[in-house]
Amino acid sequence: MATETEKPIIGFTCGDLNGIGIELIIKTLADKRILDMCIPVVFASNKCINFYRKSLPDINFTYQAIKDFKKLNIRDVNIFNCWEEEVQINPGTLNETGGKYAYLSLKQAVASLQAGDFAGLVTAPIHKKNIQSSSFAYSGHTPFLKDAFQVQDVLMLMTSQNLRVALVTEHVPVKEIAGKITKQLITGKLSILHESLRRDFGINKPKIAVLSLNPHAGDEGLIGTEEESIIKPAIKEMKEKDMLVVGPFPADAFFARAAYNSFDAVLAMYHDQGLIPFKSLALGNGINFSAGLPIVRTSPDHGTAFDIAGQGIADESSFRAAFFECIDLLRRRKYFDEDHKNPLKKMSSMVTGGVADEVIRED
Repeated sequence: MATETEKPIIGFTCGDLNGIGIELIIKTLADKRILDMCIPVVFASNKCINFYRKSLPDINFTYQAIKDFKKLNIRDVNIFNCWEEEVQINPGTLNETGGKYAYLSLKQAVASLQAGDFAGLVTAPIHKKNIQSSSFAYSGHTPFLKDAFQVQDVLMLMTSQNLRVALVTEHVPVKEIAGKITKQLITGKLSILHESLRRDFGINKPKIAVLSLNPHAGDEGLIGTEEESIIKPAIKEMKEKDMLVVGPFPADAFFARAAYNSFDAVLAMYHDQGLIPFKSLALGNGINFSAGLPIVRTSPDHGTAFDIAGQGIADESSFRAAFFECIDLLRRRKYFDEDHKNPLKKMSSMVTGGVADEVIRED
């Protein structure tokens, strides 16, 4: 159990107001043992929280409303009020209201992250259509966060225990995928994935599998040339940088034969190539992690689920898993950074504190 001074602050965005996001947050944070692990901050409004709390009469959920991190309650759930006005909530409805307030929640959470108020964020699902505006012209959370934190690139990385599947392209129309696959894009994604496996997952020498773009890995150019002209050269370049990168593998046989068990991560060329097998194998406990950011962001591996919103039957398993993984990622990243902070000092300590010290004195 962490002491109060050690507990990390974990932020939660509410997602689409008409989806299942707030229900998942309430169900997850109602367990008081959560407060032994972190200080939760939900970016929404207490009125919206109360709307969904009424539909969950068997769940005892308490909180404190705040408008300032200086008034954070370290022993309770905090609702950071991002708006004061009354909002018409219509569970299960796709409308502008759901998208507008999903963005306001995300906007405030990112502002607090940028201010250094906390470093771990769990995002509830948004609907990519109704959140679109002049302020949010993105295909999802990942590219939005990339621009918000001004990093060169980020990586959508799906995780479930030891299964990790990353994507070269994300939310791209199928007809445009091949045109976006370049050697530079693949090597960039592999670099982020390799570093994340080391820093965020504690794998010192990660082994990465790369999938092909075409069926049967192109059959030596018979049904596609991208493997020979783009993917193999990218893999060769990574190997020359002393990375354990193997492939390209035909996606169907790779997953059918459970070859993923021999690797620390898999890099898929496009969304469905990676996510269909991942979600089939993760069995509702998958997590979406945005690798390459200075902060930690996780989310469940599902959408807004309008068809069951407001009915109190949403399964919080994936959301809870995303929350636990957010804490674990922060912890592992902290250990890695501390261990690699000053290698010269560490080497000096090793030399002067062991057998080498005796050798130095004898000389």
